[in-house]
Amino acid sequence: MPKATQGASASATNRPALRRNQACRPCRKRKLKCDAARPHCGTCVKQWQSLISVPAPPDYAHPAEPQCVYDPVDGLALAPDTNPLEKIRLLEEEVSKLKTQLQEQRNNGPSGPSQQLLRHLGQFRPGSASSSLNLESGSPATSSVQTPSLPYPKDLIIPGHMDDSDPRNNSNSPELYEVRHKSSTDTILEIIYSGWNPDLPERSVLEHYIDVFFKCDPCGPRILHRPSFLAAVRLDPRDPSFPHSAILHAICASASRWSSRNVAILPDGTRRDEFAEFHASKTRQYIDKTMATGQDIFPVVQACILLAWYFYQEGRWVEIWIFAGFQTRVAIPLRLNYPGTFSTHNSGLPGGYLAPPRDLIDLESRRRTWWTTIIFDRIVSVGGWIHAIDEKDMGTELPLRGEDFDSEQLMPSNPQNMCTEDVFTTHLPKYTDSFLLLIKAIMVFGRVTDFNVRGNLHVPTAPSKFQDPFELPGFADLDRLVYNDFLANLPTMFKMMSANDLPGNHGSVDTDLYMVHIIPYAATITLHNPYLDLTDLNRISTSRCINAARAILSAYFKLSETSLDISRLHPFVVICWYLAAVVQVQVCKHFIEVGDEAREDQVWGEINVLRRAMINYGVRSPIGTRQEKLLQGLMREIVRLTSQKQPLEVGLPLYPFSHTTLFATPTLPENAQMAPLPNPSALHSMEYDSPIFIRDSGSLDSYCRPADDSPPILSSWSPHELQQPLSSESGIVRWNHRI
Repeated sequence: MPKATQGASASATNRPALRRNQACRPCRKRKLKCDAARPHCGTCVKQWQSLISVPAPPDYAHPAEPQCVYDPVDGLALAPDTNPLEKIRLLEEEVSKLKTQLQEQRNNGPSGPSQQLLRHLGQFRPGSASSSLNLESGSPATSSVQTPSLPYPKDLIIPGHMDDSDPRNNSNSPELYEVRHKSSTDTILEIIYSGWNPDLPERSVLEHYIDVFFKCDPCGPRILHRPSFLAAVRLDPRDPSFPHSAILHAICASASRWSSRNVAILPDGTRRDEFAEFHASKTRQYIDKTMATGQDIFPVVQACILLAWYFYQEGRWVEIWIFAGFQTRVAIPLRLNYPGTFSTHNSGLPGGYLAPPRDLIDLESRRRTWWTTIIFDRIVSVGGWIHAIDEKDMGTELPLRGEDFDSEQLMPSNPQNMCTEDVFTTHLPKYTDSFLLLIKAIMVFGRVTDFNVRGNLHVPTAPSKFQDPFELPGFADLDRLVYNDFLANLPTMFKMMSANDLPGNHGSVDTDLYMVHIIPYAATITLHNPYLDLTDLNRISTSRCINAARAILSAYFKLSETSLDISRLHPFVVICWYLAAVVQVQVCKHFIEVGDEAREDQVWGEINVLRRAMINYGVRSPIGTRQEKLLQGLMREIVRLTSQKQPLEVGLPLYPFSHTTLFATPTLPENAQMAPLPNPSALHSMEYDSPIFIRDSGSLDSYCRPADDSPPILSSWSPHELQQPLSSESGIVRWNHRI
């Protein structure tokens, strides 16, 4: 007996001790002895045998094998010292075999093994247990090898027929339809081989969205060089010149307003597009990454601008203000505010964050990126917020004309910038198009905002409507610029004129030029509204506000003469309509107080025309419905006081209009930012007599004409007066006017 005991003890002593963590996980957790046998240790096998010896309870099944698991570092299929490139080669060979088997299965007909291939291929996706077992190694380079995950399922869509006139026309809808079932395995294999970003739609679908974006979006496309961008999209995704994914995601989000079907209206009326939200979130991820690392900062800033305009058109105000601040603050260290968008002096970091522009396209893209950022900053500040960047800090030249940019024509830099003394009244022919005039018009509006904000910053109370604003320093000069000088000094080809006076170019509306003609009136209302006093008809501020509101309304009537989808207009047009409606609400209140029901009825019609314009715009862009709801809040008092039975349904009659060109320019480049009309072939020219009313100054009807020598303003049509005979006693004069 003693000998046997000594032998057993010697055998246990001679057994090699296990290294640290060599035992299986269950034994280590329970602090049991483990022999580290493979595939299952003896202790786990005994426990499993004891478990299955007893019948399983109802609704329970014993495990098919012992639950014995070892750490991944032990038992790798690939040796730790294997070259990472060799591992990649082995994985590619495995994928090639799977693709061959899949093709054979397709040739032989659908069957179950294709699902097994999917499960087998799933082991190569990051995050799965199999991938961690097969790809783990001591080499840092190996751990970075990942295979893209499955693409976003809602991206599997194909474009339908695209109608340039109305992207949501019921008969020819360009909506994107669900693609027929496509093998997920094939999609994964294509992604692996092509290097395509799995979060983006398929190439054909993406190209459709890009096409829709350039044709329909009125804000973002102008910062991109369309010819080179379209050429870059067709490159291999791994090519350095391929567009940055952040820009492509932002384009998808913006274009979804015109092409997506996955739109849900929440109980509070908020519009949510699943496809757009997905791509907007992806763009945000790139922005967050760039904020932390500074990587790819310029294309990400461009993507941020595109996304900000999308938020603006959606009326998402908090995100709008945040993005406006981010863009302007990032543009400064990039030195985009310097002449040539680059500077090597007065800085510890020469040139800022960006290298000098590579070529003309790069230079002009930077300029347009800068000015689009400034436009956005000015537009979102119209409510009375101080601007992020002062005009004195802008040294960047104004951009070139769009046709010169697209054609890559070598042109000297624009000699004008915001420091040019007569920048708002002098427009150089070789450096003027509707977009450049739009920049200037919005900068004029920005000056009004600056004046109001700075004037109220150090005063304890709001300005009184009884004070004379022309006594304030700089007010008279700003009023003259906004109300008269800017529009009066537009080049002849860009002045507001009758459609029939312009030969050719029928079937198109220059939406930028349309905005140029109404933004100064919106700025006039913003400047004079604090001093509007309807009890004093001789006040210039009163006539200015009313004339400006009527001019905006008349411009909308002229737009109604065309078959243009108004949702193609720049989203800032909604703010202009809103400002005009605010003035009309005050006029309506005055008529209610004095008991003039006839003129009250007319003003109700004008208010509702503007409301309807906002609602129609809101079908595509929620900023319209949001502003209309805000207007309804201002109308509560007059709705309560009015004697009209249904005041919100009173409307002005719209007459059959001429379907000719509106605000067209004599020379329009091929890629001009214009919204085409639905049926150019059906357009026809027609002339008819349109009643234009100029009244005397003996009543509030003086708001139908200017109070000074300013250009006459076209008034709208009053249903009440159109039914009455004209007489000299009424102070109404009628003449023929060609539309």
